[in-house]
Amino acid sequence: MIYALGLIGYPLEHSFSPVLHAAALQALGLVGEYSLYPTPPLPEGEKLLQGWLSGVREGELHGLNVTIPHKQNVQPYLEQCSETAQAIGAVNTITSHGGRLTGENTDAPGFYHDLQASLLGVDPPAGRALVLGAGGSARAVVYALRQAGWRVVVAARRLKQAEELVNQLQHTTPGKPMKSRLRAIALEKERLKDMLFGRRAKSSAGGAIDLIVNTTPAGMWPDVEGNPWPKGLALPGGAAIYDLVYNPTQTSLIQRAGAAGLQTANGLGMLVEQAALAFELWIGLEAPRAAMRLAIEQALNQGPEKSNEGIQAGE
Repeated sequence: MIYALGLIGYPLEHSFSPVLHAAALQALGLVGEYSLYPTPPLPEGEKLLQGWLSGVREGELHGLNVTIPHKQNVQPYLEQCSETAQAIGAVNTITSHGGRLTGENTDAPGFYHDLQASLLGVDPPAGRALVLGAGGSARAVVYALRQAGWRVVVAARRLKQAEELVNQLQHTTPGKPMKSRLRAIALEKERLKDMLFGRRAKSSAGGAIDLIVNTTPAGMWPDVEGNPWPKGLALPGGAAIYDLVYNPTQTSLIQRAGAAGLQTANGLGMLVEQAALAFELWIGLEAPRAAMRLAIEQALNQGPEKSNEGIQAGE
């Protein structure tokens, strides 16, 4: 069998997906190709989008990844979406079962699996997380953390965007919806300082922050000096830092956290894991994660210009 896989989105020139999936196919001794299918935003790209989806329905394509700008607008063209994709409101993987297309989201489980592997351990106790940013990647991160029982604070420079994310994801997890488990604040020095180190932080209502996740593009090449954490504000002691940016692998935030003695991880593991989960949905075999990781590391070593879209560890 010759596998035909691919990625739809726009633009795609700097995607690492072909590197990851070509390595997976080769490691398993499978014949196939992972192609890029540039698909402009709707309505301009609607015919192209429908054409790629028809290819999956008819078996000409064995699976597709989806990236910006189609993660949301592809959903009406599918027969169904997984619970995770529905809750997050974004599809990054499309599979076909008897000609019926299913939208999946592997970003959320990809993030949490790597978070466990790199920082928390296999069965970590749920704690309190601070998520920086309120874009598409933040939605996947927040959903994954809440599914695992974490209390989450979303901090964004545009408070309204953070509040919208909270309102949309407030009731998407099992159990009783409790506002205390998910809330929004402004990503500002004084607001964070009050939450982390003020009087309220010492009360049971405040609690300590166990994990900080950066989902913003701050620090991504070429703006390698960028940092989402406000200047002059100390990072909370004991918190682990997970930065979805993986290009460069040592971001300004990670360097600062490392200097403070905190545990850190970048988004490279999430990039590999979300791709591996998609590959398994399409092929039905366990993905060769070590081979995929090696391939992406070698690609990154060719120089930072190899990718300028590396912020969201998922495509």
